[in-house]
Amino acid sequence: MNMQVIITIIDFLLWIIIAANVMYVLFFALASHLPKKTHLPSAISHQPSFLVLIPAYHEDAVIINTVKSFLRQDYPKDLYHLCVISDHMEATTNEQLAALPITLLQPAFDNSNKAKALQYAISSISLQPSAIYDYVVILDADNIVAADFLSRLSQIARPNIAIQCHRTAKNANNDIAALDGLSEEINNSIFRKGHNRIGMSSALIGSGMCFNYEWFKENVANLDSAVEDRELEALLMKQGIFIQYAEDIHVYDEKVSNGDNFQRQRLRWMTGQMQALIRMLPCIPKAITTGNINYIDKTIQQALIPRSILLVLNPLLALLTLFAYSLLSLPSNLFHLPSYIFPLKWWIIMIIMIAAIIMAIPAPLRTKALLNKVLTLPQLVWYMLKNTFHIKLRNKEFIHTTHQQ
Repeated sequence: MNMQVIITIIDFLLWIIIAANVMYVLFFALASHLPKKTHLPSAISHQPSFLVLIPAYHEDAVIINTVKSFLRQDYPKDLYHLCVISDHMEATTNEQLAALPITLLQPAFDNSNKAKALQYAISSISLQPSAIYDYVVILDADNIVAADFLSRLSQIARPNIAIQCHRTAKNANNDIAALDGLSEEINNSIFRKGHNRIGMSSALIGSGMCFNYEWFKENVANLDSAVEDRELEALLMKQGIFIQYAEDIHVYDEKVSNGDNFQRQRLRWMTGQMQALIRMLPCIPKAITTGNINYIDKTIQQALIPRSILLVLNPLLALLTLFAYSLLSLPSNLFHLPSYIFPLKWWIIMIIMIAAIIMAIPAPLRTKALLNKVLTLPQLVWYMLKNTFHIKLRNKEFIHTTHQQ
């Protein structure tokens, strides 16, 4: 096999891989514009109770405000209980928390992660005689919700479904934070809203999540990585439990506003994605034979190339293809086609990718101001590319991102 054939095969194989990623994004971006399903779950006979868990690792800057804000819920006080898992926080912070009407747990983990905090909380609270709840809600230490958050959640919560609320940015103080918030809204459109609109399960996102309490108590012990949301997702899919995206119930989340935090956050996500893919792949044959489309889909999601990297790969591979076919004169001997024809397929898929991303951006965010912030994108892509060399597949420690006071 000569060099011409080898380069041509590699070119088309790479294009097929990239094109498959782009088509996935395009399909669910389009699906997000379909009409919202009006089916409502069957009514429940009582007003449900909630256990709200907030794992807080070195979150002294934000946790007090988060807790005080949540305690303003208009839901009956005897039907919800807030528990903060204080992990390596300052004594003064713990003193302020202890004075509030919550349960404060203070574990001493050598290697901290969110899964351990959740397991510790459930094992501690389940020993209490009064620990009888219908649902468990998981929030991050920086999350802010409206006073009617639990009231609205109670209207759609059902024992046989999990719920992912609409996590959205509470800050856009600079270009990095604005783009981080925009990225989350694009993810909401593709991996949550678009999926639900065609009857598929939403993806989880780590906070703003609601589960049946008994289910969570039984399954939380199975978590053993630093990406508990992906593990919970896989467990739900294996058991045929649907994840509903509550797009109208907002959870306001602080977006990273500096490069170091952005890089650490994305490293955590990219590491988790690879870990989840390795864990989920062995169960694919069973998912195929049983027709578990949601499990197959969630596994595919773990194999997707990040969009920001795709935006760099497409033009780069187009230029490399042009170089190879032009300078090496490959087409003249192999296909007898002009050299510009072969890079063209890369530019086409690049245009489709950009169109898909624009479609996934909520209409109110498609503004001229957004174009100015796009200039920061190359810097963020560089952080993502650097992270590919730091992924540790066996890492189970939580990669912490700091929050603003």
